[in-house]
Amino acid sequence: GSSMDAHEEFFRSLPREEVHLLALREILYEGSWEEMVRDLEARKEGRPHVYKLQSRIEEDLESIRKLQSYEAQHDVHLGKYISQEVLAGGRRAG
Repeated sequence: GSSMDAHEEFFRSLPREEVHLLALREILYEGSWEEMVRDLEARKEGRPHVYKLQSRIEEDLESIRKLQSYEAQHDVHLGKYISQEVLAGGRRAG
């Protein structure tokens, strides 16, 4: 038997890019998808934005919608499964 709950299993099944998006949400946007989406939309339209995205914005937005709806559906905050080392590393890199 595994001690992991279903949400942690879901989290561990995510591709690295989506874990990265979750980590960025925690680090740069204080856990808010809304802020992050606004930033991505702004970048897409060439307006000022916080985070210099190296990836494809549309794909990120798609991933965010997926993660956001999972969280809403299950009333869970996936950010809690991200290890503190990852978050600390993200801050340092900032």
